[in-house]
Amino acid sequence: MYFLSNNVEEKILHGTTTVGIKTKDGVVLCADMRASAGYFIANKNTMKIQKIDLHAGLTLAGGVADAQNIVDILRYHSNLHRVEKASPIAIHSIARLCSLIFHQNRGYPFMADILIGGYDTNGPALFNIDMFGSVEEKSFVTTGSGSPVAYGLLEEEYQEDLTVDEAKKIALRAVKAAIVRNIGTGDGINIAIMDKDGFRLLTDEQKKVVIEL
Repeated sequence: MYFLSNNVEEKILHGTTTVGIKTKDGVVLCADMRASAGYFIANKNTMKIQKIDLHAGLTLAGGVADAQNIVDILRYHSNLHRVEKASPIAIHSIARLCSLIFHQNRGYPFMADILIGGYDTNGPALFNIDMFGSVEEKSFVTTGSGSPVAYGLLEEEYQEDLTVDEAKKIALRAVKAAIVRNIGTGDGINIAIMDKDGFRLLTDEQKKVVIEL
């Protein structure tokens, strides 16, 4: 277990800050753009928010190859469900599928920590799935090495009656705070919204209206 613990710390906890917030009218996902390898900055423009379907998305923390593999599998099954059932897959079903992928590979685990969010017929939903397949439904959550900093702001400002517009500002401020205080987090912020109008990434201009980055 000591070897596994070292891998978790090195490949999941080192670098990255991702934030998810569920509101009364949607879900906000936010993440920085720095990809690091130890103390080396490997990429300054990494997209850690991925679209799964028209109504769902996720954030990535951990090993890039492992995370990309999971994204491909979730997209495949989500598209298959839409074709066969003529309806979008439920967000909790995407989270459960992701959990099964992790659990089936627990002997040689995927080094990734996933936030899945979206808006379906039951409304907004946000889940955190760890490398062992544990699934937790969350109102707000943050992952990565900058999460202690981000949690400080989220716990202070989160309220149950938040709107998406209010949550955008909180999520951006949380990741910005992590960039200031955490060496593994940096090089810009991406943010996505999932509500009744579907998944959409904010442009640079839209982000600047919310907060000065």
